[in-house]
Amino acid sequence: MRKVLVQELMTLDGFVAGPNDELDFFESAGDFSEVDRANLKQLKGVDSVLLGAATYRMFVHYWPTPQSEGEIVAEMVNTIPKVVFSSTLDRAPWGSSPEARLVRGNAVDEVASLKQGPGKDIIVWGSLTLAQSLLGAGLVDEVQLHVCPITLGEGRRLFTGDAARLSLQVLEAKTYDVGDVVTLRYGPERAT
Repeated sequence: MRKVLVQELMTLDGFVAGPNDELDFFESAGDFSEVDRANLKQLKGVDSVLLGAATYRMFVHYWPTPQSEGEIVAEMVNTIPKVVFSSTLDRAPWGSSPEARLVRGNAVDEVASLKQGPGKDIIVWGSLTLAQSLLGAGLVDEVQLHVCPITLGEGRRLFTGDAARLSLQVLEAKTYDVGDVVTLRYGPERAT
């Protein structure tokens, strides 16, 4: 069975976005080059990226454009097939790369079906509402948190609602020689 990985950038106090969905805390991490190299290695085992509509809109304005030139993960990010979950988009183009498949239906049902099919791992980037739905439904096999060295005091959290109470097993805690990010990997198990 394919694994579903949720990968989020997070502040030290547990926020994945500011109170108005700001993501400027990313800059506190400094150099992301080693994190990017680790992601590049991981992406070789991924053949589907899942995005919510808001994350899709943000990503499509950066990754398939000349702005992303020089980013070591850009080619992989642009060429891996994508599924975008949205009730508002009519289509999901991705620059000169193949268009993302748009799903308007129930994300939990779609991802449960994807997990049963053939293929490599599936990764969710950002896409907070989608990630929370999949966590709440017990469909996530691994949570990867890139923790940035900053606190916000308020904002949006990953672990709320059905995803607020999970028992997690540590798979890895990784520091890097450059930059200030710490990567934490967990395998979730439903709390009893």
